[in-house]
Amino acid sequence: MNKDSEVAVLGGGCFWCTEAIFSKLKGVKNVTPGYAGGHADNPTYDEVCSGNTGHAEVVKIEFDPKVVSYKKLLEIFFAFHDPTTLNRQGNDIGKQYRSIILFSDSRQEKEAKNYIKKLEDEKIFKDKIVTEVKALNKFFEAEDYHKKYFERNIDKPYCQFIISPKLSKIREKYSRLINR
Repeated sequence: MNKDSEVAVLGGGCFWCTEAIFSKLKGVKNVTPGYAGGHADNPTYDEVCSGNTGHAEVVKIEFDPKVVSYKKLLEIFFAFHDPTTLNRQGNDIGKQYRSIILFSDSRQEKEAKNYIKKLEDEKIFKDKIVTEVKALNKFFEAEDYHKKYFERNIDKPYCQFIISPKLSKIREKYSRLINR
């Protein structure tokens, strides 16, 4: 990684949705779905879904901080998922769907915690934010069939009814940050 790139690892429910949103942003070079925050090495999708590995579905976002800041990524992250529900996003239930920020250095940790405090102080959400903030230990890339899932399956019901509305919301609110 060079000085023109930084990495953020975020989990806000199903990584198909999270990947679809962040991959549309200017300054984002690459988004890779995967697993992090757990205790097993090289977990599979089925193992993560079992709840036995402790991992969350996350995305690793490689971005140019001169184009889009880490703080802006956090803002968008909190705009498209519900950080107040423990171990779930909508109908997706389980520890793997928890809201989580995995920081790679003390600056990211401080920015994440300060941003959450700001949201709580401003009472942006009715309920308490339960987003987990912890150091990134290891990131495990998801299986190939999860990569670019939305792009390859736009006609599937999950994509139409879950991902597309979130993308519309992000396009409306952050149009100046969206590619194309």
